[in-house]
Amino acid sequence: MRQQPSDIPRHHPNAPISFGLEKEGTVILNIISSPLSLSPVPLSLSLSLSLSLMEKQKSLLFFCFCFVLFPLLTEIEGVEASAKKRHRGLYGFRPTKLFVFGDSYADTGNNRKTQASSWKVPYGITFPGKPAGRFSDGRVLTDYLAKHLGLKSPIPYRWRKYGANKVWYGMNFAYGGTGVFNTLVLDPNMTTQIDFFQNLIKDSVYKRRDLKSSLALVTLAGNDYSTFFANGGTAQDLILFTTRVINQLTVNLKRVHCLGVSKVAVTTLQPLGCLPRSTIVNAFQQCNATENTAVDFHNSLLQQAVAKLNNESRGSPFVTLDLYSSFNKVLKSKGEFPGSVTFDTPLKPCCMGVSSDYYCGSINEKGKKMYAVCDNPGGAFFWDMVHPSQAGWRAVYLALKSTLDKMN
Repeated sequence: MRQQPSDIPRHHPNAPISFGLEKEGTVILNIISSPLSLSPVPLSLSLSLSLSLMEKQKSLLFFCFCFVLFPLLTEIEGVEASAKKRHRGLYGFRPTKLFVFGDSYADTGNNRKTQASSWKVPYGITFPGKPAGRFSDGRVLTDYLAKHLGLKSPIPYRWRKYGANKVWYGMNFAYGGTGVFNTLVLDPNMTTQIDFFQNLIKDSVYKRRDLKSSLALVTLAGNDYSTFFANGGTAQDLILFTTRVINQLTVNLKRVHCLGVSKVAVTTLQPLGCLPRSTIVNAFQQCNATENTAVDFHNSLLQQAVAKLNNESRGSPFVTLDLYSSFNKVLKSKGEFPGSVTFDTPLKPCCMGVSSDYYCGSINEKGKKMYAVCDNPGGAFFWDMVHPSQAGWRAVYLALKSTLDKMN
């Protein structure tokens, strides 16, 4: 059946992630600091954030208290031999498990097959050679982080009962299209994803040693903002809403750590104005500066929140993975740095609909494909209008590698 463009961005997991600020740029530019900077947040906002964080901390005590009431967790037996051989990193911490929370930038198969384009051709054509639930032609951020840690990519939560022997590597709770709040998809938001994790701990699927030697990856790619504007949010309300998003994300990060995870890595928001959905208006030649200004404000608040969490914790357990800078580094250099590839037209996606009525993976009522795929996905940074290709994610991983090396 023919898909109208209005249907896609509002409830489809492959929906474009956009602030929707094209017509309100003047307002945003007047109330938020200039792009590509991390300027100090206004005092009123900083105080609001701090007071809100204090309120959240009270509720977080409940999670910590519940955790210590769990039965004494014993060490797991039968750990994979490869895990036993792992050396400790620079700071004496080498994770043996990876737990993942977030959205389509980390999801490796949780979305329902009947719902998501990630289960349709041509997704997965590079890896594993068929659709497998990843929003890309191949591997995504989760896979590269797991490989960096010397682990197998954690099994998606939806498939845990079919791969019981794989839970030892951790678990992926991320669902494409979701956010910290409810979005226009019906899949579990981040709070519910963490609930799933907590229930597995209660059921002793993961023991104390698993948690003490584990790392959590938390991604937030912008679906909350898409939903905000789809529901009538305005540019004038964006500052307050961004603060709400960061407050809830902070609660989630602290909760994951409170449940016993030693190290929690959270991604900054990528430059939304550089996604093909935004750059299509100028033939994929230039990023939208207004959207990136709003992204910069989100990231500034996130950096402050993470710094505050670390000040309140032992050993700085919270780390930011700077997707904003990593994307920009790759896009501006066209991938021309050690170990990467050259992206000749970095803002142009490999796979896209034949017209604005269709998107990557679309078919018409006769079953005819209504999309086109580039000849060389490995030469494209973006796979579709929103998500990086496997080559794109690899380049981002290489740009993040120095941070990752210090983390473990």
